Amino acid sequence: MAHRSPIKALAFDVFGTVVDWRSGIARDAAPVLARLHRSDIDPHAFADGWRKRYQPALEEVRSGRRAFVVLDTLHREALEDLLRHHAIDPGEFDEETLVHLTHAWHRLDPWADSVEGLTRLKTCYPVVTLSNGNIALMLAMARRAQLPWDAILGAEVSGVYKPLPESYRATARMLAVEPAELCLVAAHHSDLAAARAAGLQTAYVDRPQEYGGRPAPDASAAQDWDFSVASLTQLADELCR
Repeated sequence: MAHRSPIKALAFDVFGTVVDWRSGIARDAAPVLARLHRSDIDPHAFADGWRKRYQPALEEVRSGRRAFVVLDTLHREALEDLLRHHAIDPGEFDEETLVHLTHAWHRLDPWADSVEGLTRLKTCYPVVTLSNGNIALMLAMARRAQLPWDAILGAEVSGVYKPLPESYRATARMLAVEPAELCLVAAHHSDLAAARAAGLQTAYVDRPQEYGGRPAPDASAAQDWDFSVASLTQLADELCR
C-alpha cells in the first residue's frame, strides 16, 4: 500500500452523505402538493425532479456563464422551473410559501448514524463541511439536526462549486493543511474522484437509500478509495482507534 500522509482534518459532503435530502424534500413538498390537489405528483418523485436540476444549475456557474450565486438562489430557481414543468404557476403562491418550500433544504434530517459518527470523529480531527450549500443553509441545517461542525466551509467561502479542483484545494488552504492531509468524506464517487484528483484523501460512505434504493447516478465512477465504510460510526471506528 502506498504511503499516506497523516490526516489532519476531515471535510464532509453533506447532501446525501450526512443528511437524507430525498425524504426531507418529499416531506415538505407533500402538503403543498396536497393543497394543490395534485395527487398525481408523488412527493418523492418531486424531490428527485428538484435534485435533477441541481448539477445543470451549478454548471452554469462553474462554466463561467453565470456569476457566482448561492445555492439558496439556485434552489429557488430550480423549484420554480419544476413547478412549471408540472403545469403549476409559481405565481399562484405567495412569497412566504415559496421561501418556506425552498428552505426545505435547510430542514433535512441526518442519517441515523450521522450525529454520533460526527461527534466521535470530532474528538480526533477537525470536522468541517465541504459542501455546495451556502452558509445560512448549512447553519440552519446544523442547528436543527445537531450536526457538530467545527467550521462551515464550501462554495460560498471559496467562491467555487464542486467538483472544480479549487473547491477542494481552497478548503485545505483555509485549514492550513496540505491537500494530502485533508480527507473528503462523501457518499458520491464523482465527488471523491474529483477530490482525489485534487490531492485529497478519500473516504466513501455507502448510502443505499439516498435515491430510494435505486443505484446512484455516479455508481460507475467507483474506485478503490482510501477508506470505504457503511456508516460514519464505522468510519470513527477506523480513524479514532
